[in-house]
Amino acid sequence: MSTVIIEKASATPGEGTVWSKRWERFRHNKLAMVSLVFLGALTFACVMAGPIEYLMGLDANATNLLRRFRPPSAQHWLGTDDLGRDVLLRLLYGGQVSIAVGVLATVITAVIGISIGVSAGYVGGRFDNLLMRMTDCIIALPLIPVLIVLGAVDLTKIGLSQAAATSPVAVFLRIVIIIALVDWTTIARIARAGAMSVREVDYVRAATVSGAGSRYNVFVHVLPNIATPLIVAMTLSVGRIILFESTLSFLGFGIVPPTPTWGNMLTNAQQLIISAPLLAVYPGLLIFATVMAVNFVGDGVRSAFDPRSSSH
Repeated sequence: MSTVIIEKASATPGEGTVWSKRWERFRHNKLAMVSLVFLGALTFACVMAGPIEYLMGLDANATNLLRRFRPPSAQHWLGTDDLGRDVLLRLLYGGQVSIAVGVLATVITAVIGISIGVSAGYVGGRFDNLLMRMTDCIIALPLIPVLIVLGAVDLTKIGLSQAAATSPVAVFLRIVIIIALVDWTTIARIARAGAMSVREVDYVRAATVSGAGSRYNVFVHVLPNIATPLIVAMTLSVGRIILFESTLSFLGFGIVPPTPTWGNMLTNAQQLIISAPLLAVYPGLLIFATVMAVNFVGDGVRSAFDPRSSSH
């Protein structure tokens, strides 16, 4: 809270709000701005995959063995794959899944991590010890093997029909939930540390003495004051989760074909690495560029929210 007060106090009427100053700091980070523009353009292109498919007069999932391994052309901008499908369209549809997994899993991860971290930090005592030991147990698990084991769980064993368990929506939600269940620990620790520091400040104690309940203090005083590190942590989580999804799909435990993702496109291309190397280069390059861009944006957000950063 003291940081926000200092920034407000030092700003003159012509200097704008705290948020405008943060945007100014972010805008001067050229690498973060370029990364943000790249992510915006990539997301827009992926969202427009359907209209692009219609305008090109193609079907992303239609196979035609007579068009296998076509080179880039006016009709197929990035060529065709081993089943004669347009590579560009499948990359765009794959981006829809990969980016959606990253964003949705990050939101769920944040909800779980903030709930556990704030509860532990604000309540303290044995409750804090219990939640933090549980967090330590999750951290101690080998992440990739756990993701693989959970990804291999047969959903029909919990009552779902075969059709429902193998539907694209069910597979997508399963991957999102699996990643969220094991990736909330970092945000939980950040939220706990912030809650422990804020609960000791004078205005929170004064509010408690005045009759304010725990829920009021958490939502009015704690969460607004720890929002900055949480926003930064969530931004950096997106890239890591996209990488997790790609790893699971590459290993065959994620989204399964014919629904494309960058990970399972890499899996399909690994046997063609000699005859058609570009089929592996395209999705691998998009994964690399997207994760790097998200991390650069996250670093830019961290610098922008840091009041000690120079605005020039």
